[in-house]
Amino acid sequence: MIRTADPFREFDRLAQQLMGTTNRPAVMPMDAWREGDRFVLEFDLPGVAPESIDLDVERNVLTVRAERVARNGDWEMLASERPRGAFSRQLVLGDNLDLEHIEAAYRDGVLRLHVPVAERAKPRKIEVQHLGSSEHEEERTAIES
Repeated sequence: MIRTADPFREFDRLAQQLMGTTNRPAVMPMDAWREGDRFVLEFDLPGVAPESIDLDVERNVLTVRAERVARNGDWEMLASERPRGAFSRQLVLGDNLDLEHIEAAYRDGVLRLHVPVAERAKPRKIEVQHLGSSEHEEERTAIES
């Protein structure tokens, strides 16, 4: 049997491994939603050791880094579909979030962040002052004069 190598097929396979596909993206998948006065972000990081997770906030940019290390040992890999190595993702967060009070927890391969809405961004009532009729008449007289 003669087997010819297709260099474009190998290049496509390598590109899919490095950049990911729609079925298996190379970046860490994320969900985000709002619960009342806070935003929740969840990152799927199965097989990642908790001590390899690193979170940084600089200005309004949140950076999430994690690493899934390759297994070492005397064995032969039969299939390798899960990406390994270092992962990083950056999110630009709005000015209306309180980045000083982000909470993070890692459980069952999911990193969950709670980002509260800043006090200045929360809806608030503005009191309307009621002027009595005598005060209003004095203003009108002063304007007419």
